Amino acid sequence: MYQTTLKTPISCTGIGLHSGEKAVMTMKPTEAGSGIAFERTDLSNGARHFPARFDMVSDTFLCTTLRNASGATLATVEHVMAALAGCGIDNVMIEVNGPELPIMDGSSEAFVFLIECAGIEVLEAPRRCVRVLREVSVRDGDRVAQLSPSGDRSFRCEIVYDNPQIATQSASLDLDREAFKSDIARARTFGLMEEVDGLRANGLALGGSLDNAVVVSGEKVLNEGGLRYENEFARHKVLDAIGDLALAGAPILGAFDGYCSGHALNNKLLLALFEDDDAWCWEVAAEQSELLAATA
Repeated sequence: MYQTTLKTPISCTGIGLHSGEKAVMTMKPTEAGSGIAFERTDLSNGARHFPARFDMVSDTFLCTTLRNASGATLATVEHVMAALAGCGIDNVMIEVNGPELPIMDGSSEAFVFLIECAGIEVLEAPRRCVRVLREVSVRDGDRVAQLSPSGDRSFRCEIVYDNPQIATQSASLDLDREAFKSDIARARTFGLMEEVDGLRANGLALGGSLDNAVVVSGEKVLNEGGLRYENEFARHKVLDAIGDLALAGAPILGAFDGYCSGHALNNKLLLALFEDDDAWCWEVAAEQSELLAATA
């Protein structure tokens, strides 16, 4: 329950899923209490900073996009945020040289690998968490996302697609580092073949390929090697939810349940949670605070 950061900076290079542009990303250690933030190194100092917060989200169509006070945007932050949450990283600066983070293979696996290569440093500061005190729910038609009080950090997602390969499936996770790495991190983003031309005509998925997304055509998965998990589609929705809720600014102690939810509902859920002062509270592990006070 102590705060963490990375032991050393580490970088990777890839392409943006939607922009198709080459992206170089570097994760750097930061001090306790600094939180998670992004910087676009291609912009001037006044426009480059993006706090990783739910109230900075400006667009949720097919990915989660942040917009800062200068009007600059940074897209597709959810997979990196999921990796940081899954690995228990509290403080890091993430630099990228363009408008979108690299998609890598469409999952969080590469980012978990980077974090493990950099190493995790435990800091002498207690971790602050957001405890859910009562159920909060948001809805869009039949789509629902909710948070409920729980002693664990748990996630459950159910999806329903009018496609025989995806159909109806669900996935769940009690979040800890090893479970995230083995059960969720490798689940890739996905799409339907019949939607690809329309997306590209609208300037989206320009960097998409079978190397960074699962593509389904009718009953067939087009990717060589098929799926990584039988319910990989639902597991990726759990991955997205973990990443989107990591924009709370601190780990959430509660149970997330999503039915056909996505980035938009996930963000609306955080907005609804923090608008209700009776639905949440800050919590710091007492034993850490007392130990630090005694040794100060």
